Amino acid sequence: MDWQSGSPELWAFLESLHRGDILSGTVVAIERFGVFVALDDGPDHPTLPGVGFLGLPELSWRRFDDPRDVVQVGQRVSCEFMGSDTHNAEARLSLKVLEPDPLQAFADRTVVGQEIRGTVEKVAPIGIFVDLGDGIVGLVPSREIDGRPAASPAEDFEVGEQIAVVIAEIELPTRRVFLSRPESSQFAGVVRQRDGRPAQIVE
Repeated sequence: MDWQSGSPELWAFLESLHRGDILSGTVVAIERFGVFVALDDGPDHPTLPGVGFLGLPELSWRRFDDPRDVVQVGQRVSCEFMGSDTHNAEARLSLKVLEPDPLQAFADRTVVGQEIRGTVEKVAPIGIFVDLGDGIVGLVPSREIDGRPAASPAEDFEVGEQIAVVIAEIELPTRRVFLSRPESSQFAGVVRQRDGRPAQIVE
């Protein structure tokens, strides 16, 4: 559809927005692929439930199984405008960017080489996934990867078990946390900032 000629008011509204604008509205529909928001200052959309759209990755920093775990129909939200989808004539929004990033907070308060306790969340061929709290999950590799210490055999762990781990590396750009077991903690650990540069090195 030619939105520019078919819905000039909608097109003009989208063109008036700038990346970083804060837009308020009401959640009007929740689908498995995202959330539609009726924006306070925007026109109605001729075919979609709302002009604003939140893709699943933009709902929350934390993991969730269902978007209804984050928002509900009728809820008021404030979001940051990320850009216009000219194909669907909708405003792409982000809810999470207005919230503190728990991984950044974790990196700020955690020292590479620090021993902490966590709960085994999953045992997989690549290693042991450990819940460190506040939505942060780290991986103890099952074999040495890029010089990182390997975990004990997977059969040594059970889901729900409390174990001690050592922070080996925090990768902010890829949002990954690598762990080691305390008995294998002789390593060089790195915290990488969002630009990929090492921020902290512990020998």
